Amino acid sequence: MPADEIEEIQISLLVDAIHKRYGYDFRNYARASLKRRIRNFAGASNCETISAMISPLLHDASFAAKLIFALSVTVSEMFRDPEFFRFLRDQVIPYLKTYPFVRIWHAGCSTGEEVYSLAIVLQEEGIYDRATIFATDFNDLALDKAREGIYSLEKIKAYTSNYQRSGGAESFTKYYRTGYDAAILDATLKKNITFANHNLATDGVFSEVHLVLCRNVLIYFDKNLQDRTLGLFHESLAHGGVLALGSKESIQFAQVADFFKVMSTKWKIFQKTSL
Repeated sequence: MPADEIEEIQISLLVDAIHKRYGYDFRNYARASLKRRIRNFAGASNCETISAMISPLLHDASFAAKLIFALSVTVSEMFRDPEFFRFLRDQVIPYLKTYPFVRIWHAGCSTGEEVYSLAIVLQEEGIYDRATIFATDFNDLALDKAREGIYSLEKIKAYTSNYQRSGGAESFTKYYRTGYDAAILDATLKKNITFANHNLATDGVFSEVHLVLCRNVLIYFDKNLQDRTLGLFHESLAHGGVLALGSKESIQFAQVADFFKVMSTKWKIFQKTSL
């Protein structure tokens, strides 16, 4: 049997073991990306084969947590794609202001940088006090980092530039204090954010929300999981609610495509038009 076929068997066994032992479902993740991350983790863990990771995965909770963290995508930054946040500020927030209370689901929130970016925009636009943000991810380690709201001071220069380019109206230093070579975000940004574990591959819908953000997550899913996830978003959104995806993602060939209209082709922002 060719080596690549043997590797595929090992990957399938590893992914099945993760699902059966811990409930995390990577079976419908895009294969090429998943394979690359598994290979990288095997090398970093000094495992000669992928199958050699199965025993420690099953019996060592620390090893399992590190592997699951490695397989989930935790790349994020504050005000990533500043023009996206400017569009949100100029075109989406005015719509949200028409509601007495605003409910937002930020799915796949990773380590929280973009959640806090959204909180800053809502605060500057005067509606944060009547907003509730549900920030979810299936990765508990990432969620712990998000709840802390503490980020590398080295990244603050880039975050400040992003903030300014996104239409920020204040000095960015207003939103954090420094300590121990880290930037600690202001506690007021956290007050209306609920961080919770939610798995897009296995869990259900949220109750009626007005905005769903899920940026640069669907690119790691296969077509079936993309359709499942977009179906969750459609069911969770109120009529007229807004869905914001990543710039490389689309609903064009999704089962729910006919239920949305395009607000921004460039930034892949859509508005729900029918139930």
